[in-house]
Amino acid sequence: MPSDLIHTPSPLQTDLVARKAELAALRETLAEREQMLADLRNRLRTFEARYMAQIGTLYARLDDLEAQIAEREVTLYDSASARERAAAARARASETHEAAYGDERPVEAPEPTAALRTLFREVARRIHPDFAVDEPDAAHRTRLMSRANEAYARGDDDALRRLLDDHLETEGTGGAAESGQLERLDRQIAHAQRDVAALDRELAELPAGDIAEFKTDADAARLEGRDLLAELAADLLARIADAEHRLLFTERQVHAFGR
Repeated sequence: MPSDLIHTPSPLQTDLVARKAELAALRETLAEREQMLADLRNRLRTFEARYMAQIGTLYARLDDLEAQIAEREVTLYDSASARERAAAARARASETHEAAYGDERPVEAPEPTAALRTLFREVARRIHPDFAVDEPDAAHRTRLMSRANEAYARGDDDALRRLLDDHLETEGTGGAAESGQLERLDRQIAHAQRDVAALDRELAELPAGDIAEFKTDADAARLEGRDLLAELAADLLARIADAEHRLLFTERQVHAFGR
């Protein structure tokens, strides 16, 4: 073959090929981490929803009874300290009631199917803000990624497909000078590496929250044949029964003293 027909890539072209391969691998890693984090959040939210349904409602009932007792004691003792205790007890009761019954209470997330997980990873791989071409594109992709996470949390594969179908690819580097392509690829790689590290930190830190730690304890107890939620519920029901007796006793005192 004549030597003038052999094309030898320039060092810049070789670098472009290597950067594109590195970026493609980072896309997969970033999508995988996004899915892992979304799955962990969903599992914790589902456990928190069960906790609030079984335990949070009981705490709300107990705190309301304690607030009623404290308020009736104001009638008995009529002191500044009694009024302070009653106000604090009612504030706590309001907080636990809102947590158990308010609009912001957690709801169980549906268990994602294998197909939904695959679809979410594809969406994350294609629309992640790290791969934006400019600031407006980054803002647009951030909004899309937020919608993708919400759709995944509720198991809405149709919404994920629409996001994927409607999204216009802005990843291509064609049309720009090779040096400009390389600069852009380097920037995308740096952003992706930064976000993979951030996701890894969040994956490590998320299980350290109160609900996550309680879930870990509940999972360990289940392996021993125990139901930690049921045990805690039984304890709270006993405390509620005691509070009901104390409220009745306080009411009798109020009536006895004619107040």
